Amino acid sequence: MNTVVPPTLRPLADFAFDDLFVRSLAADASGENVPRQVPGAVYSRVSPSATATPRLLAWSEVLGVQLGIARPASTEGIEARVLGGSDVLQGMRPYAARYGGHQFGNWAGQLGDGRAITLGEILDREGRRQELQLKGAGRTPYSRFADGRAVLRSSVREFLCSEAMFHLGIPTTRALSLVATGEGVVRDMFYDGRPATEPGAVVCRVAPSFVRFGNFEIFAALDEDENLRALADWVIRHHYPELGEPSPAVYAAWFAEIARRTAVMVAHWMRVGFVHGVMNTDNMSILGLTIDYGPYGWLEGFDFGWTPNTTDAQSRRYTYGQQPQIAYWNLSRLAAALSGLLEEDALQAGMKVYRDTFESVWPRMLADKLGIAVQAGEEDAVLADMFGLLQETETDMTIFFRELAQVPLAAGLDAATRIAPLREAFYQADVLEGEHAQKLAAWLEAYAARARADMAESGETQAQRRARMDRSNPKYVLRNWIAQLAIDAATAGDVGGIERLQRVLQRPYEEQPEAQDLYARRPEWARNRAGCSALSCSS
Repeated sequence: MNTVVPPTLRPLADFAFDDLFVRSLAADASGENVPRQVPGAVYSRVSPSATATPRLLAWSEVLGVQLGIARPASTEGIEARVLGGSDVLQGMRPYAARYGGHQFGNWAGQLGDGRAITLGEILDREGRRQELQLKGAGRTPYSRFADGRAVLRSSVREFLCSEAMFHLGIPTTRALSLVATGEGVVRDMFYDGRPATEPGAVVCRVAPSFVRFGNFEIFAALDEDENLRALADWVIRHHYPELGEPSPAVYAAWFAEIARRTAVMVAHWMRVGFVHGVMNTDNMSILGLTIDYGPYGWLEGFDFGWTPNTTDAQSRRYTYGQQPQIAYWNLSRLAAALSGLLEEDALQAGMKVYRDTFESVWPRMLADKLGIAVQAGEEDAVLADMFGLLQETETDMTIFFRELAQVPLAAGLDAATRIAPLREAFYQADVLEGEHAQKLAAWLEAYAARARADMAESGETQAQRRARMDRSNPKYVLRNWIAQLAIDAATAGDVGGIERLQRVLQRPYEEQPEAQDLYARRPEWARNRAGCSALSCSS
């Protein structure tokens, strides 16, 4: 494949890679790459494991341009070998980070990058430092009983969702490439004692930093105060430089900013119906980014109590509605880990920043979704009644909110006219012929009156209101069943589905008539199919 390279883009092999993280912090004293406990270190040096026939399957053009990296000219050249883990470029000093974490509310001890290996750092076209990390590139000292590999199905999901979230305007790590390894990976997808061989793949993830809450928790748990302070100071100096040189006051401001960013991120998740599925503290970014796309999902039928994670099916800890509270709990674990750096008052102030931010941002986002004014500090009957109605019968969240902008607002309309734009959001059409229809019509009457009053007071026009709603309510999200169709095709050797989803999900808020089939309720065949409803952590 011949590619014309714009003069501002360079091949990956031409980049000067840096190793700031590696040369700044404590290394594992042992070079042995076997699963083990690693004392006294921030990271372990480890090289990716070569694979049989690495082949580039997908590339993020948008991220490549941001980084200044040209699309590879060949699917099997040096870029595929590097991004698939079979080669290392000059300047790269690969490593796996050490961290711990609370998993499902319980302390899990040492965890670490069990299948992630950071290659090194580059400066993007804006001069910002970015880390390139391979997920699925082989065993590390933190792999425990695993092989450090990843399968194609989970890698496709991570590649697509990372970029989809970015285009939705949600803080996230990114994904540059998807490489097939040419090797099989054995996984027990359902944890039922029936393992099978699946095609392997590697995703190249990109972020300014992959440091997590758990990086600090492991040091606090093992009284490694020097490593904890060194990592905190490094993160502040290189990722929060606007706060100033580390000091007690700066540590306090830093924790408060982490809390603020986390609140904004979770409010965005709630806005679009995204459910992370495994909000363990080792999956919480110190930069407030969505990180680790495992058993995530998007609400099909609106349900505060839904989780996409089969491991969470009993406890339901990580459901859609629990996410704000779980983020708060996770921050409390980070606060405990940082207690040697901050006074109790500063920690409590940071926790309050989280509460205040979420309680401010989430209502504003809801108001934009509904095209109404924020009603701060009062019990909002319109919102309360809406959530009750959405849960009363199976209602597609994305379609309901997107089409709400088309509901006519004029006074005196009959129920059928008011409801008509929303019909496609309901899985059972007959619910709009009975008692639920009456409840919905009554809510829409109150909602329309509220919207008319808000527009009269603010001077906002109907066109402006609809535009505001459309900017907040995506038309296209990476529904699990849509991702699964692309996975099925890629498994059969056809990456056309991945490429199509990349194009559509780059413009999630825009009308795209050619992609109307992707704006649809979950089909019945997908209701209980693996990968389309709930997912396991198997990858």
